[in-house]
Amino acid sequence: MTGSIRLFVDLPLGVGEIVAATTAQAHYLGTVMRRAVGDAVRLFNGRDGEFEARIALLRRDRAELHVERLSRAQTSEPDLWLLFSLLKRDATDLVVQKATELGVSALHPVITERCNTHRMNAGRLHAIAVEAAEQCERLTVPVLHEARPLPAVLADWPDGRQLFAAVERSEAPPIAAARGRTALLVGPEGGFAPSELEALLAHPFVIPVSLGPRVLRADTACIAGLALLHGGDCG
Repeated sequence: MTGSIRLFVDLPLGVGEIVAATTAQAHYLGTVMRRAVGDAVRLFNGRDGEFEARIALLRRDRAELHVERLSRAQTSEPDLWLLFSLLKRDATDLVVQKATELGVSALHPVITERCNTHRMNAGRLHAIAVEAAEQCERLTVPVLHEARPLPAVLADWPDGRQLFAAVERSEAPPIAAARGRTALLVGPEGGFAPSELEALLAHPFVIPVSLGPRVLRADTACIAGLALLHGGDCG
């Protein structure tokens, strides 16, 4: 089954189950990938591990998948959040895709004073995260939260989780690998407003960090910061 197609299904998985694919998945299997009844697929749902399955029925708008064997047990993954200021569509798409590949467990879009936009297409971003998880062979899909103003996110911050805030043009120490319940915050193009920086530094759970001497694009900063924060371990 090496190299077979991986699909995320939001349904219980177990040996012997018959899983109904979505209409989009049926189209993908039959029309895009030219698969047929009897061909192998791999399934995961973020809870039960990964299973080998075969196509039991395939039509243009419908498919059924017969689950045959557990191939990978569910394992723990890094408890890493990414908070990022909403960017233009293509940049936000890239952040969601690469953050998923880098093992982020939760995505928190935030609204800041210098945001490029205040809107996001949650359905589109979730689909991008699912596709990235399928491709990179992780066993979960990160939770995508609704966009919220930065002050509201800070006010509701949970106990016991450190928030590393990437602050450009500062004397903050370089970001270093960390473990446990952590989060990375990256601001918008142009950086945080002075009032936002003041509010961030007033919270004891916020740790200002630098991503290096260069001023990075916001999407690049998200990718670089995540890689550095988890020391290259993508979970």
